[in-house]
Amino acid sequence: METLELEKPSATRDFLPLNGTDYLELYVGNARQAAHYFQTAFGFQPLAHAGLETGLHDRESYVLVQDKIRLVLTSPLTKGTTIGQHLDRHGDGVRVVALWVDDATYSYQETVRRGAKSFLKPTVEEDKSGRVVRAGIHTYGDTVHVFVERKDYNGVFLPGFASWQPEYQPTPVGLRHVDHMVGNVGWDEMNVWTKFYAEVMGFNQLVSFDDKDISTDYTALMSKVMSNGNGRIKFPINEPAEGRKKSQVEEYLDFYDGPGIQHIAVATDDIVETVTQLKSRGVEFLQVPATYYDDLLSRVGDIDEEVSELRKLGILVDRDEEGYLLQIFTKPIMPRPTLFFEIIQRKGAKSFGKGNFKALFEAIEREQELRGTL
Repeated sequence: METLELEKPSATRDFLPLNGTDYLELYVGNARQAAHYFQTAFGFQPLAHAGLETGLHDRESYVLVQDKIRLVLTSPLTKGTTIGQHLDRHGDGVRVVALWVDDATYSYQETVRRGAKSFLKPTVEEDKSGRVVRAGIHTYGDTVHVFVERKDYNGVFLPGFASWQPEYQPTPVGLRHVDHMVGNVGWDEMNVWTKFYAEVMGFNQLVSFDDKDISTDYTALMSKVMSNGNGRIKFPINEPAEGRKKSQVEEYLDFYDGPGIQHIAVATDDIVETVTQLKSRGVEFLQVPATYYDDLLSRVGDIDEEVSELRKLGILVDRDEEGYLLQIFTKPIMPRPTLFFEIIQRKGAKSFGKGNFKALFEAIEREQELRGTL
């Protein structure tokens, strides 16, 4: 492993082209059990492993894949590690959002030059399958972005990882790729971080929601959606807003002890089939009142799906000028009420379900009330 010297950027190159999400690394208390859960419940397939058997002595990681989605689940093996400190503060959650790039050194150089705080200097990792270059920067809270350049690598995942193919391999459920990832930040921090993504990473603001758009009788929040140039990476940023009771963002910030990834939205081509399978495997979803579906077609127009099927599964629908989308949200999947997943199917729509906000957040408030945190 070696640290690279920074190259002088070319003035003719586009700034920070991103090919997509490379992987998401979650720090968890028990990576082996977490891997079993994501295999069983969400249909992820085993891909790679690193730990004592591969020469690591401080941590263990399991890599799972489903179509274009890669999850890395990492736990500490000894006391006093930064991973353990992260878990003690935040509980299980997303630490690394890795972004696939053609040139990790250039991506690091440009973002640091524009104000990003360095997390990992450009570093070459090699094994018999080739070389990978990784570099990283800090973002909100303890979340980091790692740029991954893998054009000269044909191994199973990254150098230092071995293929992991256990007998237990439940079938996939139809998850295709990461659609977007939502971050929760503190009071008066949303504009700070949208400015960061605009100025440091070259993102554009797609849409903005204020407390009039996202509110119920009790709670409110504000949100802005940032997207990179080709639209493959979308990061909505949420901030609490004043309300009569504690909002979901405030609850998250309390239990996560600071900003972090609130939910991961993963796309499917058939949400009815995917959610049916997920429910059969024990995944629990937020439920909106049955009355939500009484006037659904008058609100969103004609859709291909049967309303009775959507009602049975609790799937929400919203429409914009480009088409419509279907979405549903799991309950928190970790011990703390922090990280959850969204399952989404887009049929032309480019938006994020504004028409569902009130019903969704009322459902979240019912869960908060049960937890005694509303």
